[in-house]
Amino acid sequence: MRFKDEAHVLRIANKIVGAVGRRVDESQPMVDARLLDGSRVNVAIRPVAVDGPLVSIRKFVKQAYDLDSLTESGTLRAPMARILSEAVRARLSILISGGTGSGKTTLLNALSRAISDKERLITIEDAAELQLQQPHVGRLETRPPNIEGDGEIRQRELVKNALRMRPDRIIIGEVRGEEAFDMLQAMSTGHEGSMTTIHANSPRDATVRLEQMVGMAGFNMTEATIRAHIASAIKIIVQLQRFPDGKRRVTSISEITGMEGSVVQMQELYRFVRTAPIKDGTVTGEFRATGLRPSFLDTLVMNGAKLAENAFNPGAPL
Repeated sequence: MRFKDEAHVLRIANKIVGAVGRRVDESQPMVDARLLDGSRVNVAIRPVAVDGPLVSIRKFVKQAYDLDSLTESGTLRAPMARILSEAVRARLSILISGGTGSGKTTLLNALSRAISDKERLITIEDAAELQLQQPHVGRLETRPPNIEGDGEIRQRELVKNALRMRPDRIIIGEVRGEEAFDMLQAMSTGHEGSMTTIHANSPRDATVRLEQMVGMAGFNMTEATIRAHIASAIKIIVQLQRFPDGKRRVTSISEITGMEGSVVQMQELYRFVRTAPIKDGTVTGEFRATGLRPSFLDTLVMNGAKLAENAFNPGAPL
């Protein structure tokens, strides 16, 4: 459709966000919301949008991707998908890291398919977009303050409330602030197998950002204590990247192995290696195992996982 003028755009934008109890005006010129079909919408108006209102809509497929479809599309390879799905079944906590539009939520949805239908799940998001398929799912969503500045419900409050709902796992759409502390507490105290995403450019960067977020909670904790907390709560970090050719790929799967002094130790299990310069906009590369065997391998085997003998063989493309 074509808009008549700026006022017309503003009316439509307010209609969209008003349907989910949100508003956009001069006092709150930016808003994140969702449409009734689950699509994500972001609106920015004057004065932050210099040339007039900006409306962005991110539509999602009706049928969420599974790991098989992501394997077919080249996001990762079958041995990598098998390790991740078995890790989910074995209740290992996973952090998915990547930039905007790299496919973090898509991968989180796909990994959630490996969770048993018998488990009770609670999801926490700014704007609900996860598409979990299990029958026992409770969805919680944050709420911005009203025009008087009251009534805000933050992710941290939702995480705390979720712990009172006796979930088997808590899944946070994206961790971005002080709720990181409560999330790590949950992962360490009976809610193993919980998952979340984070904006970061590498697995190491992801742990640094988590450390900063935990510091925002206001507790008097040393850096070493915070890092030990992260190392005990999270087992696997999956790094995603959107390449110049538009394809999204898992560039690294790493495991946190513990602490050495005051440093979080991790080892990379799989990586994406570029094998040629970009030509005609196409990125050429291959997925490889590093040859390191994960410390959680026995846990997977005891949980009934059947992995290929060459799943961790180094060098050769997967």
